[in-house]
Order: sequence, then structure tokens, then C-alpha cells
Amino acid sequence: MPSGASRIACVAVALLLIPARPSSAQPPAEGGGAATLLPHDDESRWWLSGQINLIEQAHGGFTAPYSGPNSLRSSGESKVSQVTTLFTGLRLGRGWEVVLDIESAGGRGLSDAVGLAGFTDLDVVRNPTLGSAPYLARLMVRKIIALSSDEVATAPTPLSLAPRLPARRLEVRAGKLGVVDFFDVNAVGGDSHLQFTNWTVDNNGAYDYAADTRGYTYGAIVEYDTPRWSLRGAEALMPTVANGIVLDWNLSRARGDNLEVEIRPSAALTLRLLGYANHANMGSYGEAIAAFDAGRDPRPDVEAHRRQGRVKYGACANAELATGSGVRFFARTGRNSGDTESFAYTEVNDTVAAGGDVDGSRWRRPADRAGAAFVSNGLSAPHREYLGHGGLGFLLGDGALRYGRESIVETYYTARVSRGISASAGAQFIANPGYNRDRGPVLVQMARLHLDF
Repeated sequence: MPSGASRIACVAVALLLIPARPSSAQPPAEGGGAATLLPHDDESRWWLSGQINLIEQAHGGFTAPYSGPNSLRSSGESKVSQVTTLFTGLRLGRGWEVVLDIESAGGRGLSDAVGLAGFTDLDVVRNPTLGSAPYLARLMVRKIIALSSDEVATAPTPLSLAPRLPARRLEVRAGKLGVVDFFDVNAVGGDSHLQFTNWTVDNNGAYDYAADTRGYTYGAIVEYDTPRWSLRGAEALMPTVANGIVLDWNLSRARGDNLEVEIRPSAALTLRLLGYANHANMGSYGEAIAAFDAGRDPRPDVEAHRRQGRVKYGACANAELATGSGVRFFARTGRNSGDTESFAYTEVNDTVAAGGDVDGSRWRRPADRAGAAFVSNGLSAPHREYLGHGGLGFLLGDGALRYGRESIVETYYTARVSRGISASAGAQFIANPGYNRDRGPVLVQMARLHLDF
């Protein structure tokens, strides 16, 4: 019986050998994205579409002289995740839009999504006890306020329905949403359905953005757009506990403040600068270590040293460049305050990432795309000391720590199999998983099937 990794390799090779069938009714989107299985009228007031994303990942055994409650398992394993989304929307006229999305997330990640700061599958819900029952992902109202008479053509998406927008405008969104649908976006490294799947490649690992464990929150976004630059700000609800599903509705004590400026000096280059501050009932690594050193706690426990109103802040930068020859590049970097508990996204205090992709025009498959990226994640001194003394975060905890930066190389190839159907194969090489030089390295293999309706 073949291993999980062998099955992944066999399935991926078989899928990638299937020739792409061209479709004259709806060509692939720019950048190699596949057209949908069903046609859509961009001028319609209604939006109805869907997607299914299946990811199988596997790794073999690796060196690990010790493990803790939150370690990546050192024995071989294979897991499958599944995300299904129904996108609906309506343009009401006078610049008003409403979006309502229903989602189901099933399956599990490797080691139940613990043991890595840069976890390998962005589609995994970090609390497997939630199950795969459908839930409300987004329910947003959008108002577009024209500040100029001239318009620009845009490609409608499930989150932005209008085919034309004022060149200068003010946009207001409110409701249930994903903060990273609008902040820290990147066309090259930001899509687990057709591109990379690692958490800290698709998003900035140092951006501990406001969200529940499924990645959604309630909030309001105000955005000012011009042809060359945009400015957006958001207020969003924080979870009541780290990686929690329940949100705190008391904005006076808990909220996520976000501000981002986006600069487009040319059609090929986009730069984004982001700052954020999270207010929540967060713990202090320093206080947890001090209590352990004084003998008050048997091991460091950041949860025992939470205080309402603590503030965690950070700054991030993001760039993307299209060369015009089918090759694109991206880069991210970020840092956050290191003493306050990692709370909503992942356990990263500083990060740097870079990569790129190329479309398949050179080998006569223009709808295909191949990509490669590198990311290096780091911890602050109190965070690494906390883990070294046996403390547990919501993702990490080997029981001990010989610190080293967690460094990851990810590659993928996505082939358009047919209209609305894509298949991918990929791999991630992870050095110092969980920042621990005593464990790893780990090679994770991936096969993915994606359908757009």
C-alpha cells in the first residue's frame, strides 16, 4: 500500500498530465486563474458563485529527540482539508452592495495544525472540534461614494461586485468579514486555492489581525481610493481568548485598529505599508516567566497572566511587481511587539518573505502557473524564553527549545485541467520547525484540487 506522500505524488503527476481544454466562452483570468465552470454576467445585479478547495498534505518521519503537547508529530502522517464556499451578492443601486457568503471547512491539518508558526495549510481551521457544519463567513454592506465623474473598469469579484468604479471614491464596508480580504493583500502570494498554502507566505506572519479561529470577525472599513494611491482603515472585534471562536463586543476594552496606505507608482508595481494595534485580554510572556522563576507557577503559563486592555502593535510592508513577461515577484516583512501574547493569527514576532511566479506561456500552457517562495520567521527574546522553559502557546510548545529561526521554502505548480478545474502539486521544506533546531528538517508534500463554479 503506498504511503500518503507516494499517493500525493502519483495523484499530482496524473492530474498535471491532463491536457488543458480551451474555452472560448470565458477565457482564463489574468495571471493564469481558471475560468469558472458556469458563465457569469458581469453586468448582472446578482452574484452567485462557489468554490471547493481540497488539499492533501503529508510528511515523512524526521529527527526529534523530544516532543511536547504542541509539537509537529515526528512520525509520518497525511491529512486532507476541504473548504467549500457559496458566494452571493446583490448590487442595490446608488453605490450600495450586499454580500453574503456561507462556508464549510472540514478535514484536519497535519498534527491538528500545531507545531509550526508557518503552518503548511491556510485552509485548516485551528480548532478541529468545530466540525464541518456550514457557517456564515461574510455578511457585508458596501457603499461606494463617487468623488469624481470619470470611471475605471474593474473585474467583478465575490467581494466587489461593480464592473465600473469612480476613479476617485470613498468606500465604506461593515458587517462580518475577513480583515485580510482587504488588508495585506497580494496578487502573487495570497491565494491558498491556486498559489501557495503556507500561512506565513499567503499572509504576513507578524500581522496578528483581528479574527476568530475561522479567520472572520465583525468590523467596519473605510477606504479612500485614487488612481495612484489608496488609504484604508478598519476597526474590528477581537476574540475573547487566544485563537477563540467567541468575539468580544466591548470596543472600549477590545478591538483591532488597522491602517494601511497602498501606493501604485506604476501599473506594474504596488507597495503597501500597514500598521495595527490590538487591544484585548492578552497575557504577558515576561510576567509568566517571572512567576515561573519565583516558583509561583510550575511552568510558564501566559494564560494565567492575562490582563484586559493590553495592547499589541506591529508594522508590516508588502510589495508586488509584474514584469510584463508572465513573471511576477512579491515580498513581505513585518514585526510586532514581542512581550504580549500571540493572540489571533500565529506565533511570529518578525518575518521576511520573498518569492515569485511565472505563467505557462513558455511551455504553451498560459493558464498554468508555477511559483516559489522563501520565508523566515522569528521570535522575540521573551517569547523564545517562554517556550524554552516549557510554556505553551496556542500553536507551539515542544517542552524545550534550542532556538533557531523557522525557515521555509515552498514551491507549487498549478495546472488548469479544464474550465473551472485546477490541480496543483507542491512541496514545503521547513528548517527548525517551531523554531527548534533540535527538530527537523521536515519535507511536506501537497496535492490540491480546486473547482470554481
